[in-house]
Amino acid sequence: MGSRLLHIAVFVAGFTTLGLEMAASRLLGSVFGTTNLVWANIIGLILLYLTAGYFLGGRWADRSPHLTTFYRILAWGAFSAGLVPAVARPVLRFASEAVARLDAAVMAGSFLSVLVLFVVPITLLGCVSPFAIRLAIDDRQHAGRVSGRVYALSTLGSILGVFLPVLLLIPWLGTALTFLVLSMALLLVALIGLFRFDRQAAWRFSLLLVILLVVSWLSAVQPLKQAPGQVYEGESGYNYIQVIEQGQARYLLLNEGQAIHSVYSPNQLATYGTWDYFLAAPYFNPVPAGEVPVERLGIVGLAAGTIAKQYTQVFGSIPIDGWEIDPEIIEVGRQYFAMTEPNLDAIVADGRLGLERSQHVYSVIAIDAYRPPYIPWHLTTVEFFSLVHERLAGNGVLVINVGRTPDDRRLIEAMVGTLSQVFASIHVVDVPNTFNSMVYASVQPTQADDLRFNADRLAQAQPGSLLADVLQRAASNLQPTPDSSVVFTDDHAPVEQLVNSIVINYMLENSLSIVPEALP
Repeated sequence: MGSRLLHIAVFVAGFTTLGLEMAASRLLGSVFGTTNLVWANIIGLILLYLTAGYFLGGRWADRSPHLTTFYRILAWGAFSAGLVPAVARPVLRFASEAVARLDAAVMAGSFLSVLVLFVVPITLLGCVSPFAIRLAIDDRQHAGRVSGRVYALSTLGSILGVFLPVLLLIPWLGTALTFLVLSMALLLVALIGLFRFDRQAAWRFSLLLVILLVVSWLSAVQPLKQAPGQVYEGESGYNYIQVIEQGQARYLLLNEGQAIHSVYSPNQLATYGTWDYFLAAPYFNPVPAGEVPVERLGIVGLAAGTIAKQYTQVFGSIPIDGWEIDPEIIEVGRQYFAMTEPNLDAIVADGRLGLERSQHVYSVIAIDAYRPPYIPWHLTTVEFFSLVHERLAGNGVLVINVGRTPDDRRLIEAMVGTLSQVFASIHVVDVPNTFNSMVYASVQPTQADDLRFNADRLAQAQPGSLLADVLQRAASNLQPTPDSSVVFTDDHAPVEQLVNSIVINYMLENSLSIVPEALP
């Protein structure tokens, strides 16, 4: 029983260690986002803590090679892991305010403060494998076999720790309760071991179980963010989701909340944000008077359906395919954003994969799949745009939302350079009062004058309409199409590095916030 329990402890410790790493990304992602930079910091520091644990665990085992010591280490590691979300919550709330105003010093300090909370649990968990090896070896001739078995069990537990939190625990229970489940699993193993070898210590350590349950419950019942007008807060397998209500308008915020992903008002169709400008896409082609220039629309990054709603109300019940990777966002869209258009097919899928599987031909394909301020790299390459080109009609147009700053348009230039490898004509329109530009790419050669002509004609035919207003706004904010030799491919698309450079330069120069969309 002792040897079997020791192996179970190693397995559960491996499971808990990787589970904590995955849960840490969600804990931090709600405020700081989920970019490669955030992931690199999480993985790097946790590996550092594990390194310290391996070193300390070996020395500790030589000084006190006892099972009671081993299970006490497990108990304290489990307890300290379970406390992380409760202790981190006030720091994250403070950090969310810093992110909103992009206070770099406070953001960095808060980020590191939260990661420091993992020092104790991860270091103690790092002690487990070397300690278990020391306890399990009773014959040096079998030292290699024992070591291999321990590390194999730890790695198997780690594999479970990668998938179970992401696929089941976080979507079903949320981040805070996921921490609780992980820590409770390890703590129960520790208590079983202590009851077997030191009952008096086991009863004392049982108090940790009670404290953990109380603290976790108090933490879980409180919202992570207390934004004014918040009517919904939830977690999915992909995002931390908020719905904010101001007046009669509702706004969808994801993760760090630095951008609005959808907006809905029952009394106003115009948003005066980037969503409006997607309507201009078909009018870069010559459009005969009275003709509806859109037969089918594809949306990569459906979110809560703002673009789909506007296209439906302007062009009628045209078929719309919208790809959204997060099914919870689709449900939020239906419940809070009236995303119930019968002509909309909301498809749960990654946008690139969904488009590849589609058998339809589209008049317009809209791409609005930001994880602010980043565009997923696989939606920026020649290979992806070639796929889009294949799915567009002969007069089809792609439109993509791209970030910039007033003085740094490198991402736009890179997108233009990449798109020009596939499409005949590229046009750029800046969205006023934002850090966004719309890039339009047409299958057939087109001219900016086509948009201006269509805008003037619609201003006379439909004065005061949303479509006429959008075309006038788009025409008046047309920018020269830049020359660019930058080409992103599936093999090399350094989007995050480019955006990091843009963001850091702007922060250093202005100390202001880069927000693709701001609440009006």
